[in-house]
Amino acid sequence: MLNDYSDDRLRLVARLYYLDGLGQSEVARFAKVSQAKVSRLLALARERGIVRITVADYEPRRRELEDQLRARLGLKEAMVIKAGGGTEAADVRRAVGHFGADAVDALIQPRDIVALAGGRTIHDLVHHLPQSRTKSLTVVQAMGSVDSNVSVFDAQEIGRVMAQRLGGIFLALNAPAFIAEKRTRDALLALEQVRSVDENLERANVALVGLGTLQNSVFVERGVLKEPMIAELERAGAVGEVCGRFIDADGRECETAWSDRVMSVRVEQLRRIPRVIGVVSGSDRTAAILAAIRGGLIKSLVIDEGGAGVLLATASNSATASVAAKPKRKTKK
Repeated sequence: MLNDYSDDRLRLVARLYYLDGLGQSEVARFAKVSQAKVSRLLALARERGIVRITVADYEPRRRELEDQLRARLGLKEAMVIKAGGGTEAADVRRAVGHFGADAVDALIQPRDIVALAGGRTIHDLVHHLPQSRTKSLTVVQAMGSVDSNVSVFDAQEIGRVMAQRLGGIFLALNAPAFIAEKRTRDALLALEQVRSVDENLERANVALVGLGTLQNSVFVERGVLKEPMIAELERAGAVGEVCGRFIDADGRECETAWSDRVMSVRVEQLRRIPRVIGVVSGSDRTAAILAAIRGGLIKSLVIDEGGAGVLLATASNSATASVAAKPKRKTKK
């Protein structure tokens, strides 16, 4: 039995392993136990307080980049997360979700009405929110279902998790995100159940949204956005997508047939929400982020350090190009 081992025996095992740096096989030979038992003895040493492990605090955020983003782009809050050495998209998303969750939790106050979008990075972030269950939130689905195959990355699934973890209720937008005909969309908007969700979106004081592009959009990925509509959106100058609303470089919604058929929070509603937090990982959405900021659609940003670096460089280059393009004033002789 493990409890038959004296504290002195456990101190020997702990000293050999933690201080002298011996491998478990060498420790086993010293302590006259099987190698398989060494890890269990080390665990017992921790339980008895013989081993107390301390870890120097890890700073997961790049504060200097946050300061630059706020100063350069006029953001209310910026949270730049270190990727932790990971380069794959999934690794970066995981880091943003894990370390961004506490910062976002601090921004969400009790009894807030939270408009929530879907997406992989938002999924990771919401699943790392603390399970306080004390905030009495109203979490509102900000965009309808992309298709009938609901995934864990969709807003209706993420919203239930947020309401459960932080405490509160979840209001689902029980309608497709894209309707084939405008008159059908308008008829759905007139339904009491949908109107009730829209009224809560109108009253929202926090929003958590992702940003897409024409090339990297859930609508393209799931085959909802077809080639003819993509071409129409390209002609209209679309550079980004927020909650199913495609926007141009100035953050204005592109006037196309698509905009008349979407079931989601409206652009003007997003502009009125005091704290709209964009949650992004990767650098392929830089143009979309800048457009959303110019249009007043996002006021705060959670992003990985690589994406933040590209965002700052692009913003600086755009400002330089803008200054260079201005005609020089003629001076009077």
